[in-house]
Amino acid sequence: MRAPVDTIAAPPLLPQLRWLNLPEGVKRLQMERLAGRPVLIDFWDFCRPNSIRTLPYLKAWHERYATIDPDSGQPSGLQVIGIHSPGFAPGRERQSVIEAVQRLSVEYPVLLDSELEMWREYENLGWPVRYLFDGRSRLYHYHYGEGAYEETELAIQELLELADPPAPLAPVRLEDAPGAKLRPQTMDVEGPYSGPYEAGGVWAVLEGTGTMAVTVRLNGGDAQQTKTITVTHPGAYPLVEHERHTEATLKLEMSGELRCLATCFTPGLA
Repeated sequence: MRAPVDTIAAPPLLPQLRWLNLPEGVKRLQMERLAGRPVLIDFWDFCRPNSIRTLPYLKAWHERYATIDPDSGQPSGLQVIGIHSPGFAPGRERQSVIEAVQRLSVEYPVLLDSELEMWREYENLGWPVRYLFDGRSRLYHYHYGEGAYEETELAIQELLELADPPAPLAPVRLEDAPGAKLRPQTMDVEGPYSGPYEAGGVWAVLEGTGTMAVTVRLNGGDAQQTKTITVTHPGAYPLVEHERHTEATLKLEMSGELRCLATCFTPGLA
């Protein structure tokens, strides 16, 4: 959504917090030193399925719109900043975040907000949430949750004043398309869940090591599908992906030193 007014200033990036992926010789980023450049801030958590599902767009915007000024050799264009604010315990461990950033191929700077200090500065209510600020560090566009990717990219292009902007990114998933009609999914459940659900997909937030056997039976049918997932690191793991909103029954069985922190459901096309 577009900001209702153009006077909402970006909160400062707290100096006591640590960074990942900074350019060589740079100790930290400051909003006032990014003057003249649009800044896209994404609050995320590598243990949140919704954050993981949004990452492809953030990474693509960084690749498309972060440039180097040919005259000064300095960074220009869009500055993408990920603020990692954990909603689950594994996300508070610095080494786990470092490994997740590397595993997920996140190349733009990431601020480690382990104690949710930046989260409280922005008064966020959930994950993910992104804020686009103009060259004066004033709020230009924002969005809570998944979706509205085309809207965000068009706002980025407006701020960059591109003479010949590329077409917005193609949707990664059918339910990401503008105007897609989605049906409400089953609410997320703390811990492992077995039972009926309605969703476009199922994820699990896992930590420890071991295996998880996932069995799905479509409602009204006798056939069932079973697969086994091997877990070697904490994070959000996709368990089931349906083409559309589907009614089914789920059964989860774990072995080893594996712990399931939450079972999460994602929306599907109506």
